[in-house]
Amino acid sequence: MRTIGSITLAWLMLLATALAAPRNVLFVAVDDLRPELGCYGAGHMKTPNIDRLARNGLLFEQAYCQQAICAPSRISIMTGLRPDSTRIYDLKKPLDEYLPDARTLVQHFRENGYKTVSLGKIYHHGEDDKEFWNVLDRCGAPHYAAPKNVALVKKLTQEAKANNLKGNAFKNYVRGPAYESVEVPDNTYTDGIVADRAIEEIRKQDDRPLFLAVGFRKPHLPFVAPKKYWDLYNREDISLPSKDQPKGSADWAFANWGELRNYHDMPKKGYVSDNQGKALIHGYRACVSYADAQLGRVLAELDRQGLREDTLIVLWGDHGWKLGDYGDWCKHTNFELDTHVPLIYSGPGVPRGKRSKALVEFVDIFPTLAECCGLDIPQCDGLSLVPLFADPSKTWKKAAFSQYPRNGGMGYSIRCRNWRFTQWRDKNGTVVARELYDHSESDVATVNLYNHPQYKEVAREMETILEDGSLD
Repeated sequence: MRTIGSITLAWLMLLATALAAPRNVLFVAVDDLRPELGCYGAGHMKTPNIDRLARNGLLFEQAYCQQAICAPSRISIMTGLRPDSTRIYDLKKPLDEYLPDARTLVQHFRENGYKTVSLGKIYHHGEDDKEFWNVLDRCGAPHYAAPKNVALVKKLTQEAKANNLKGNAFKNYVRGPAYESVEVPDNTYTDGIVADRAIEEIRKQDDRPLFLAVGFRKPHLPFVAPKKYWDLYNREDISLPSKDQPKGSADWAFANWGELRNYHDMPKKGYVSDNQGKALIHGYRACVSYADAQLGRVLAELDRQGLREDTLIVLWGDHGWKLGDYGDWCKHTNFELDTHVPLIYSGPGVPRGKRSKALVEFVDIFPTLAECCGLDIPQCDGLSLVPLFADPSKTWKKAAFSQYPRNGGMGYSIRCRNWRFTQWRDKNGTVVARELYDHSESDVATVNLYNHPQYKEVAREMETILEDGSLD
C-alpha cells in the first residue's frame, strides 16, 4: 500500500470521504424514464434541470435495471437484491408480504437517525415499508383535467360497475385516452403536487438528517401534462422509428404492449397509426419536460434553504421504454431499450461534470448511498460505486445483469462491452433461444448475431459470463 510518511493514502481517502459525508439525501425516482435526455446526447429533448444536475455531478452512461417492470425494479433498488434473490418478478407481490425480513434502504436510513419522507411513487405498492417512513404520501390526483376526458372516465366507470368488473378488468376498462394536453397549472396533475409537497418538507427540515424520496410519475402513461410542455415540441419534427424487428430475434423476446393497448383510444391488436405514434411520442416528451420542471422546483428550494451543498442527490428512471421501436411500445422485455436507464449522482463527495462508462446496476444504489453517508454497507447483491466517484474511468464490472420472465420461464440478459446477450429458458430451465446484439452504435437491436460464424467466440464468451454470473 502506498504511504505518505506513516499515513496511508487509503486512510487519507477515507478521512476525505468522512469529512465530505452529506447530511441529507434527495432520492429522485422518475417512472418510465429512458435515457433520452439532453445530458445523454438527445439534443431534441428539453430537460434543462436534469442536464444541470448532470453537469454538477457524475452521469453513468451504462446503467441498467434488473428487470424492466416497475415493482421488481423498484424492489431491487430498495433492497439491493436481484429478482432471483427477492423472487418478485411481477406487479402482484408487495415487498412487505413476500419479503418481510429484507433490510431495505429506507429502513437502514431510518434506523440510523434519518427523518424519512416518501412523496409520490417510490414503491409500486404504496404501503410497502410504511413502518419505516416518517411521512408517506402518494400525492394522488385525477389522471385527466380535460372535461371530455373526465366525463369519459366517469362513463366507463359506470359501465364497469354495471358489468360487475373487478380487479384488473375494472382498472383496464375505465382507462381514458393515452394522452391529454390542457392549459392548467402544474399542480393540476400528480407530479406538480409531489413537487409542492417536497418543497414543504424541505422547508420543514429539522435537526435530523433528511432522507427525502421524491417519486415523479411522468412520463408514465397516460401522457398528460400541461399544454406549455407540449408546446416545447413540434409534432411535425417527430420521426417514427422503424417497425422492423431485429433479424433472427427470438419469439420469446417481445411483449404485446398491453399496457398501452388498455387505453381507450389505442388499438387492441396491430400497430398504432402513424398519427397516433407521433402523438404518443409528443406526449412522452412533454411529460419528460414536465417532470424535469418539477425536479427543477425541488432543487431550487434546496438552494434557497442553503441545503444543496449538504445533500447527496441520486436520480434514476426505473427502467427504459420503447417509443414505437420495433413497432412496439412500453417495456417488459430484455432489450437494451428496456433495460438501459439514466442514473446521475450529485453532491458531496461526487465529482462535478464527469461521466462514467462503467457498467453499473440498480442493485448498486443502496450500498452506494450507505457508504456515502457513513453508514454500514448492507449485505446485498450490489456494489458501492464510491470508488467510481474517485475515478470514473476505473475498471469495473465485467457485465450488468437483467432478466424478464416469459411463458413460465425466464430470460437472462447481460450487457458486456458493446454486446447484449440474452438466454431464454423454459419452465424446466432448458435453454430454448439465444440472442446476441451489437450495440456499439445504437441502443436499437438490428441483427441477432448468435449463430453467425464470425461471432462464435464472442457468443461463447458472453454465454460463459452469463452462466457464471461473474462480475469481475
